[in-house]
Amino acid sequence: MFTARTAFANLSRVSRQSSRCFAAKAGQAEVVLVGCGAPNRGMGWYHAVQMLEGRCPSASLDYVVEPWFLGGGATGPGGPEFKEWADESASKYGTAFETSMANLPDPKQPRCALISGRTADNPRLFTECIAAKSSTIFLEKPGAPTVVELQGMKDEAEAAGVGVLMGYNKNVCKYVRKTREFAETVPGSHVTFVSNNAYENTPESLGECFERNAEGMLKNMAIHELALLASFYDVSVENIESVTADKEYSSMQTLPGPSGTEFTDFDKIKFTIKTKTGKEVTVAADRCGGTDSYATVTDTAGKEVFRYYMPDDEDKATVQKLQAQYPTAMPYFFTQDPDYVTVKERVAKFTATGEEAEGLATIGVAVETLRVAEYLTPLLMDQLK
Repeated sequence: MFTARTAFANLSRVSRQSSRCFAAKAGQAEVVLVGCGAPNRGMGWYHAVQMLEGRCPSASLDYVVEPWFLGGGATGPGGPEFKEWADESASKYGTAFETSMANLPDPKQPRCALISGRTADNPRLFTECIAAKSSTIFLEKPGAPTVVELQGMKDEAEAAGVGVLMGYNKNVCKYVRKTREFAETVPGSHVTFVSNNAYENTPESLGECFERNAEGMLKNMAIHELALLASFYDVSVENIESVTADKEYSSMQTLPGPSGTEFTDFDKIKFTIKTKTGKEVTVAADRCGGTDSYATVTDTAGKEVFRYYMPDDEDKATVQKLQAQYPTAMPYFFTQDPDYVTVKERVAKFTATGEEAEGLATIGVAVETLRVAEYLTPLLMDQLK
């Protein structure tokens, strides 16, 4: 029986020797989570929880590669909590914890690498995942710090014959689907996507957020909405006719992060894009807006005729159950919980069987989305100065 005091060296050694409760079987993908993050805070950790609980039947989480908390960050903030969770997971499920993809044996079933680390590390981790014989890579948003790097990763994967799908979970969200369907019934309608996070509206909280997500809001929090625009509204850099910031709603701040370095970013942003092909859509994002995201449809007179929330009434019971189970976890994990499951299951099934991952964004869509983010950020910042 592992305890929180067990050394990580023992953890890796024993987990590799233990009976692998979650070793991938025929028809499953052997999943490697690359970049787990701290329990209750890291998105990778929540991906792991969902797979270990068996909620993605085509996914077997056989390995977790976590260089930071198994290395230099072991005794820092979040390190002891990670160690305790890792010990428990290795003991209960036989999941192996490693510091590098290079330490993994060859896969026995088709391997899916789920990269959920720091964006700046993704290009290097991507190359390592290909070298470790991954059949598919599931890449969390935005994929890479820059368009040039992400395009290079796309080219690298194509040369190696590796499929790459993106963690843009809102592409499969119920509220997005229902809003788009309703808008099609209203001639001349206008859709607004509203994304909220629940950070405290303090310089300390936002400064930490700005530093941890140094790529900026449009490449981080609001990248999901930009992926929707690229996927469903013909938005591309070449097709944007105009972008207009809502100055009354929007806010941009320069704040120090925990390191003392200052970062300038939006804490709130709202803008409307018009395309050269005649489409118009609005996006709003608020770091301190709460836990619910939603979308609205307005008619030609500007009257709101439809609004759908995430989570809806049907999903709120699940949210309450998860909040009770993980009371200190990030609230947005729970509001998007069913969509995270859907995306991972479709990626895992694609890896294991070749079945099309319906609705999921490809790395090609991700490249275009990141291009749009890089194009919009300076334009919107200039409008708010």
